[in-house]
Amino acid sequence: MNYTFLPNTETQVSEIALGTMTFGQQNTEAEGHSQIDFALDSGINFIDTAEMYSVPAQKDTSGSTEKIIGTWLKKSGRRGEIVLATKIAGPNRGLEFIRDDLSFNAETIRISVEKSLQRLQTDYIDLYQLHWPERKTNYFGQRSFSLEEDDWNDNVHLVLQTLQQLISEGKIKHIGVSNETPWGVMRFLEESKKHNLPRISTIQNPYSLLNRSFEQSLAEISHYENVGLLAYSPLAFGVLSGKFLTGEAFPNARINLFPRFSRYNSDNAKKATVLYNQIAKDNGLTLTQMSLAFVREQFFTTSSIIGATDLNQLQENIQTHQIKLTQNVIDAINQVQELYPNPSP
Repeated sequence: MNYTFLPNTETQVSEIALGTMTFGQQNTEAEGHSQIDFALDSGINFIDTAEMYSVPAQKDTSGSTEKIIGTWLKKSGRRGEIVLATKIAGPNRGLEFIRDDLSFNAETIRISVEKSLQRLQTDYIDLYQLHWPERKTNYFGQRSFSLEEDDWNDNVHLVLQTLQQLISEGKIKHIGVSNETPWGVMRFLEESKKHNLPRISTIQNPYSLLNRSFEQSLAEISHYENVGLLAYSPLAFGVLSGKFLTGEAFPNARINLFPRFSRYNSDNAKKATVLYNQIAKDNGLTLTQMSLAFVREQFFTTSSIIGATDLNQLQENIQTHQIKLTQNVIDAINQVQELYPNPSP
């Protein structure tokens, strides 16, 4: 396993992170514990979760993933071996069961941190992230920006001040954003520079062969501002494992269990996947190997977040860290991207 640092920090993380959003619905507590054990034994030291997990978010299972990680931490005593990341949920998604006030302010951020610490059974969070923007904007697959009535007032300074206080108390170490736009990333960076407030280290956004929209503008910010991508859905909800090309139904696959995540199931996504699969075959690779290697090799990628529902999947995903793509493979991939650009934004 290779390691890097969260940008602008001395915190070292594996280039592959364990995603855990299946813990609590698709995976039991015992299965979640087994995945964490296997991941650590394979060299992974970076675990990502969120207060709203498991997915899809619902009242009965909200916080279940953090609780499963927490029982593992208590049982194993291995807190010092992992870098633990979690996220605060925001408004605009109808998740009032998480807390009464979903806006970001001094009280709600502190409440969310404290509750996550309790569920995780730990004294500190290594990376605390804003799960999506508080304002109404184009995230989660929206292709265009439209002006909407929004009562959001720019509170970035207050958010950073609150996070600074929590850092000073030792409850969180570093901060990041997720599902954020170029404007949002630059706004946080601007405020931190101007007022000597905590600086975001990472942005957790989707990135895969079927969604390379990060490259259009956020990659430039990543380079010049040293903000690292934590790439989620690098296998596009399993589509880029190639399993759906076999003709089997896979009723328990995420894309079938949760049809609301249709962004990875478009006609162009299917056509592109067929072509990517052929490139992989022609070069002695599996589609999984090629897909994960492509994400990992980007200059802006700090870590790729992989998730699985069983240990065989997890093992295959982790072993791809040994794969290095040739320039011929990369050129062929780019030709498909030109033909079907970002079919799953």
